Amino acid sequence: MTTFTPTMSEDVLAAVQWAVAEDSPLEIIGHGSKRAIGRPQQAEHTLDLSKLSGVTLYEPAELVLSAKAGTPLAEIERLLAENGQQLAFEPIDYGPLLGEMPGQGTIGGVLAANLAGPRRLKAGAARDHILGIHAVSGRGEAFKSGGRVVKNVTGYDLSKVMAGSWGTLAVATDVTFKVLPAAETETTLIIRGLLDDNATAAMSIAMGSSAEVSSAAHLPERMASRVFDGKLGSDPATLLRVEGFGPSVAYRLGQLRQMLGNAGPLEELTEGASRALWRDVRDVCPFADGSDKPVWRISMPPANAHHMVLALRMQVACDAFYDWQGGLVWLRMEGEPEADLLRGLIRQFGGGHATLVRAAPAWRAAIPVFEPQPAALAALSARLKAEFDPKSILNPGRMVHSLDSATLARVSEEVTS
Repeated sequence: MTTFTPTMSEDVLAAVQWAVAEDSPLEIIGHGSKRAIGRPQQAEHTLDLSKLSGVTLYEPAELVLSAKAGTPLAEIERLLAENGQQLAFEPIDYGPLLGEMPGQGTIGGVLAANLAGPRRLKAGAARDHILGIHAVSGRGEAFKSGGRVVKNVTGYDLSKVMAGSWGTLAVATDVTFKVLPAAETETTLIIRGLLDDNATAAMSIAMGSSAEVSSAAHLPERMASRVFDGKLGSDPATLLRVEGFGPSVAYRLGQLRQMLGNAGPLEELTEGASRALWRDVRDVCPFADGSDKPVWRISMPPANAHHMVLALRMQVACDAFYDWQGGLVWLRMEGEPEADLLRGLIRQFGGGHATLVRAAPAWRAAIPVFEPQPAALAALSARLKAEFDPKSILNPGRMVHSLDSATLARVSEEVTS
């Protein structure tokens, strides 16, 4: 087994070209903080990008930052904070949930996994903030897409194609992101004691108001005690975050208090306390327990999520909490992953998709980790894979069972014909 540790983009190109020539697949990693997400790897060799590191361009006035793909996200966030700026989409740190140390993710991994956090409702995900990339395809060809300006028109945006591809199409060597000013202040309004259905209604009212709530989450009974060092206690907590200039935040909080004052007891957390609470929600701290109990990440209509969870609890033991106004459900199973049961209930309650974020390797090998695609979309994905990586060199089998070489060759021929 060989581990390549490039320090320049030319080294990445050479490593991939060697792999293509030898028909020898590569596992692509940064610091390995998300290595346990996806199906177990089917590659003998590793391309380790952790030495491909460093910020190459930062222009605060232009709201643009470029960095090599292996640059630690923590380093970038510190630099931005020093200048009163941020990655507005608030990328999750999967490390603690997967038994790793926090702060190990890389900026390339942010794009590959299309990360987002609780501010997703307002700010979108990594895909919505990427401006440009330099990358090497599975054909062993270097390419670039986008640029270093916020307004950029270059035709088909391959940067967004790479978002959420988990390193199966190309190896990003350099990325450029749009950055935004950090809020002057933030306060979280907490409603205590709501059951899931009432919490869903309260979040819907808040998000539909003119209060410009940037994040809405609900921690059911017992979940609240697993964040913020247990300071919230065990009663259910419905969280509404308001950000901006001080007077504006105070005015909008007043609006929310007037609208939701009868929903239940109200509390407030400000500044550092609010940020710490949302960081724990972002990083799924209620389930960062050091175990490999299956954890699912489910995206579905916010109004239906709590109905799905209730129906699931009638059949299996599980815990859950809600982000994105209820549209994102984090679910931990006490036993088996129950993929068929879960996905069947998701379809029954309005549709959506479920990703098995954490499970023992045997489970990740046995069941579809990512939501199975409809036939037409699966065919399109296969054509995209054949275009970028016809020999299935990059992270083979991580997202789906690898196609055999004959199938990929046929699809590749269809693509180019």
